[in-house]
Parts: sequence; C-alpha cells; structure tokens
Amino acid sequence: MSETLAATAQPSTSTQAPVRRLLSLDALRGFDMFWIVGGEELIHALYRAWPLAPLRVLNNQMDHSAWAGVTCYDLIFPLFVFIVGASLVFSLSRLIEQHGRAAALKRVFFRSVVLYLFGLLVYGGISKGFDQVRWMGVLQRIALCYLFTSLIFCFFRLRGMIMICISLLLGYWALTSLIPIREFNLQTDHLKAMNLQPTSPETRALFLAATNRVRGRFDDGLNLTQHIDFQYLPGSKWDGAYDPEGILSTLPAIGTCLLGVFVGFLLKNPKVPHQKKVLYLLAAGVTGVALGFLWGLEFPVIKKIWTSSYVLVAAGYACLILAGFYQMIEIWGWRKWCLPFVWIGMNPITIYLAFHLLKFSDLAERVVGGPVQQALGVWGDMAMAIAVVGMTLLFVRLLYHRKIFLRL
Repeated sequence: MSETLAATAQPSTSTQAPVRRLLSLDALRGFDMFWIVGGEELIHALYRAWPLAPLRVLNNQMDHSAWAGVTCYDLIFPLFVFIVGASLVFSLSRLIEQHGRAAALKRVFFRSVVLYLFGLLVYGGISKGFDQVRWMGVLQRIALCYLFTSLIFCFFRLRGMIMICISLLLGYWALTSLIPIREFNLQTDHLKAMNLQPTSPETRALFLAATNRVRGRFDDGLNLTQHIDFQYLPGSKWDGAYDPEGILSTLPAIGTCLLGVFVGFLLKNPKVPHQKKVLYLLAAGVTGVALGFLWGLEFPVIKKIWTSSYVLVAAGYACLILAGFYQMIEIWGWRKWCLPFVWIGMNPITIYLAFHLLKFSDLAERVVGGPVQQALGVWGDMAMAIAVVGMTLLFVRLLYHRKIFLRL
C-alpha cells in the first residue's frame, strides 16, 4: 500500500487532469459537525422522552467517556482532525502546483493564525482578563494540527511523513511512560477533598513540595500530560488544573492529522480503482481499531490526554466511516440523502462559530420555549432540540445556495 500512497505523495503536474472535489469528504465533515451543533441533544432529548433500553445505549454514546475507554462522542473531534489531514492533500497539492510552495506556506500560516484567534474568541477572548484566556482549546488544537501537518506535508516525502507520525506516537508513549512525575493527583474532586482549588497558590505549593516520584501512571490528574499543563499552561484550563487540549497531547493529535494525510493520498490517487480504495479503507480501519485497543492494554485508550492508542482507534473508526460514505456517495451515487451534511461540511468553521456565538438555543427558546415547551410535556425538550437543528440547517442551506463559504 505504500507504493499506492507514494504515487500521490507529491503534487500533481499540470499535465494531469484536475482532481474533482470529493463530495463524500464534505459530507463526512458535515456529518461529524452535525453531532456538535445539535445532533447530540436530539438523542438526549429523545431518550428523556422515551427511555427505552436501546435508546439508553445510544444516549450513553452521546457523552464523553469519564476517563479510559471510547464512546461515539469521543470520536467526533479526532474525526474532524483526521478529515483536515485528508483535505489538505487536495488543497495544498493544487496550491503548490499552481503557485509554488512559498504561496502554500503563506496560506498555511494565515489560516492557522486566524483559526487560532477564532478559538480564543469562542472561549471569551480577553473579556475576563488575560489570566482567564483559554490558550488551548478545540479550534486552537485544529489550528496547530493543521499548521504542523501542513509544514510536514510541504517539506517531506511520504516516507518521511510516515516516520514522523510513528515517532510522534511512540515518542508520546515513551514520554508519558518513562518520565517520572510527582505523586500528586490534580483531579478536581481529589483536590476538593483536600479543601484545595485547582488554581490556588496552596495547590501549587503542595504540588512542588511533593518529593515522591512515580512513572507510567495514566490516572486522571496523575499523569505527565496533565502535570505539564498544570505547571506550564497559562490562563484558563478547561478541567481546572489542566486542559484536554493541552500542550503535550498536541503531539499525538498531529499524528491523527498525519494519518488523515495518508488517506488523502489514497483518495487522490487516480491509479487506484474506487472499489479498491474502499477495501483499503476497510482494511486500514480494522487494523487501526485492533492495534489501538491492543496497545491500549498497556497504554490506555484515553481521549482526554489523546493517548497514542486512542489515535489508532479513532483513525481506524474514521477509515471505516469514510469507507461507508465513499461507497454510497462516490461509487453508488447516492447523494440526495447527504445534502444537509454537505451544507454543514462546506462551512464547518462558520457553523461552529455561529453555534457558539449566535446561540441557536436562545433563538429556539423564543420560538418553542415557555408555554409551548411546557404544553408538550416530556416531548418539550425534543421540540427544542428539533428547533435548534432546524435553524442550523436553514442557516447552512442559505449559505450554501448563496455560495457563501468561509475560506481562511
């Protein structure tokens, strides 16, 4: 398969036919975003109104794992990062071919900076003071993954990219397993039991005073990744003393993006028949999931610190889902069903910003809240969720048909 990927590892020449946009990739991106901007709450509301056993299973899958393990909701973020990697193969290859590497690098730096600033804006910017800025968040991580993966793409051939990806995953495992840390648990509930606050000077003093050292620990609050955030990450942190999008865990997240790049090479390769691409994706998916859970026996599958085993599991499931989308949309030509996802997928950053800044839930409250919601009884929450999703789809459909796309 490396030969298959190698054929597309370098930008295509001007004598090749232009690569058409993959609708399946746009649809998958939109499908992924759908669960963030309302789909998750649809499931929760349905279960609250109709608490059947099968729906309980689905409802539980719409929440993050408390710590180790993986649910469907844990796959949403890495799937998006994976798609970023697959997509940049098409966009940067075309840009390098038409305008050269310097122009591509200029675009990469611009997009990364703007996306990072958008991330700061989503979490309140400097409204609460510089000491409360969330420097590492969802959009910030996407910006960093896009930046470093794009730089790797621009300066390395396929073999080098593979070696970098392997080094990131193995290196992260080695760092978290072998470097000794203070035996001091920073998990919020643990600190509360000691009458401590995550950001208090007393907590920092006790942490620095801890003399006992341990290694190879992957407990919540007691691992190298979160301890580095506590010591070196300034500003506001999502989980009190540390952040799930923190400093060290960005390294394996770049690995997730690189795995998407490898799939992008496959999808872009005109020499591989469509049906073979699906078979390669299925094989890669099964292999990734199996290897990830096998590695997880020693290096647990944990989303909150983005362990290397989690990278493999998430990328494996991403390949399996993409195989299904590619089969239905690109090979069988079933396209009408995915149009709402395409509307979202063509404007993912726009809808993410709109969902957080425009507050569709507040607008829905004005339409179906209050007496309407009360009159519907147990189905009131479902009506609210449907209204939010409906407004979201109307918004992205309007943007799509007016050809308004946020291109950073």
